[in-house]
Amino acid sequence: MLINQRMFINWEVRSMRAITIHGYGDPDVLEEQEVTEPAFNDNQVLVEVVATSVNPVDSNIRAGLVQEVFPVHQFPHILGLDLAGVVKEVGAAVKHVKRGDRVFGLGSSGTYAEYAVAEGTQIAKLSSNLSFNEAGALPAVALTAWHSLFRYGELKEGERVLIHGGAGGVGHIAIQMAKLTGAHVIATASSRNHEFIRQLGADEVIDYTAVDFSAVVRDVDMVLDFIVGLEQERNCKVLKKGGRVVSIVTPDIADITRAYDVNGKFVIVDPKREELEQIHEWMQDQRLKVHISDIFPLSEAALRMAHTQIETKHTRGKLGIQIRE
Repeated sequence: MLINQRMFINWEVRSMRAITIHGYGDPDVLEEQEVTEPAFNDNQVLVEVVATSVNPVDSNIRAGLVQEVFPVHQFPHILGLDLAGVVKEVGAAVKHVKRGDRVFGLGSSGTYAEYAVAEGTQIAKLSSNLSFNEAGALPAVALTAWHSLFRYGELKEGERVLIHGGAGGVGHIAIQMAKLTGAHVIATASSRNHEFIRQLGADEVIDYTAVDFSAVVRDVDMVLDFIVGLEQERNCKVLKKGGRVVSIVTPDIADITRAYDVNGKFVIVDPKREELEQIHEWMQDQRLKVHISDIFPLSEAALRMAHTQIETKHTRGKLGIQIRE
């Protein structure tokens, strides 16, 4: 294969601290080591990462549970999607940011590291009145909620939406976004999280540990399916005729829902800078807030603990990682 070497900017080889995996396994495979700072091309930027976060997909990748969707092509591998930090270097084709700018978005190299590469199209400027920690916890969940509600779900004002996992990372952001649109929000959560999601704006709350939601909910326009293993028949049962199930966990959702005269859509997030800029505007106006349950340092022991916690599937909001002050 021919490689256009001019696309890559050559800088002196520099090392950085990162948390890596050398193979699939439990949280103990997370290891701290010195690795080479990533190279970037004309369409990318190199970011000095101040904060990132742990997402459930990180632990699924680490455990080898999603190899068909998120294969690891080479070990050692650095996990992590989110980033907030300061631009260190800028590719020639990137015009909307410059060295020294505060930014947030998604990394294209792993972000459990002191430096990460990001596509220019997947970062936005971060204002000085927003913290790196909150910005570093938000991109993946906010973009997933955005695409689920608006690009795939086409949510409209006045519609009724059922959001599963309302207290989780994506769920607690989706509740707020749906309310900003003027939707009526029904959310599922354990009883200990009911007050939390009511404060986020949920109109109705269902304790999934005590009540079968499909027995008490009817005539919703959309169901957001964020829970692995949920029976899709129950989701279809609560929908209006022609309603839609929007899923981030069930790739064959369209085939499953067809028999129930409702629509199924599987979400593939293809983020745009404009979406990050709208999310940033809502954050600035305090109309959208990310809840961070705990913040961990970039260390082997801390990240093993964070992955163990995220795998309980009972984390309220997000788990942050602070890499530098």
